[in-house]
Amino acid sequence: MMINTRKHHYPLRTGISRTPEFEKKRLACYGCNIGTKCGHGCLYCSTGAVLRMHPSFKACGENPFGFGYSIVDPDTPLRVARDAKCIRNRGLVQLCTLVDAWDPHAHEYDLGRRCLSAILSQPGWTVRVLTKNAAVMKDFDLVLQYRDRVLIGLSITAMPDKSEALSVLEPNASTIRERVAAMKEAHRLGLRTYAMFCPLLPGIANAPEQIDELVRFAVDCGAEEIFVEPVNPRGPGLRLCQEALVAKGFHAEASAIERIRKREHWSEYVVQLIRNVQASVRRHSDIAKLRFLLYPSGLLPEHIVRIQQDDAEVIWLGSKTH
Repeated sequence: MMINTRKHHYPLRTGISRTPEFEKKRLACYGCNIGTKCGHGCLYCSTGAVLRMHPSFKACGENPFGFGYSIVDPDTPLRVARDAKCIRNRGLVQLCTLVDAWDPHAHEYDLGRRCLSAILSQPGWTVRVLTKNAAVMKDFDLVLQYRDRVLIGLSITAMPDKSEALSVLEPNASTIRERVAAMKEAHRLGLRTYAMFCPLLPGIANAPEQIDELVRFAVDCGAEEIFVEPVNPRGPGLRLCQEALVAKGFHAEASAIERIRKREHWSEYVVQLIRNVQASVRRHSDIAKLRFLLYPSGLLPEHIVRIQQDDAEVIWLGSKTH
C-alpha cells in the first residue's frame, strides 16, 4: 500500500560518527544516516522520538511524529567519503541507524550505493546494511566486490502470511515477500547476512510457530546473527498501529496491539517473547547468535526478575535497574 510522501532536503553535518548506543547493541561502532525522516512510513517507528528536537523538522515545517513525508540530504555521500578517509580508528559502520538509505526518496539519489561505495573505498571499514527495501538488490554487484566486509540485513517483521496486515503498518516499505526474496538472493550469491526481526508485534509475529518460521528462515539464509526486539511502547506508535489496523479490517491484530498499550500487558508480552525466541533459537540454531535487544524501563519489577532467571543473549540497554 504505497502512499505519496512529501519530499524535503535538509543539509546535515556529519557523515560517519561514533554510536555508543549501537555499540551496546552489538550492531556497530559507527553510524551513517542520509537524513532525518524515512519515507517508508512505518507506524511503529520510534525515530521521531529520538530526533524530535532536530532542527530539520522545523525548517521543513513538519511534525517529527508525523507521517507522509521524508527528509534526506542528497550530499551525504560527500561527507561520508570525507569521514571514511579522515577517521583513523576504523571499524564496523551501520548504514543506517535511524533512517533507511534505500527508501524511495533516498533511492532517487542512489544514496545507499554512493555511501556504501564511499566507505568501502577506504581500507579498514566494514559495513552493516539495514533496510526494509528490496531495492538494495541492485547494489549486490558492489557488495560482491567487498563480500567479506559487508553484512546484508533486510528487516523482516513477520513471514509472508502476514504481509497484508504489515502493508498497513509499513506502507512504503517493500513487501515481506520482496524482502524475503532479497535475503535469499544475498545468501545465494554468497554474501554475508544477518537477521533483523524488529519489532515482532503481538498478533502478527510473536506466537511460537511464527517465531520458529522466522528463525528457520534466518538459518536457511546463513545468518551470522539474529537480532530481535519487542515493539517500543513509548510515543503514539501503538495507538497509530491499532487505529490503522482497525480501519483496514484487521481486528484481531488490532486487539492484540491494543492490549499491550497497558504497561502490565506490554511487560508480559516482552517476557513471553524472550522465552519464545530463546526456545526457537536453541532448537533451530545456536543461542550464541541471538541478540535480543531490551530496554527494561517499561518492565514490571517482577518481570525483570523472571527474565533474569534466563537472560541468555539478552542485551540490557538504557536503565541499569535490572
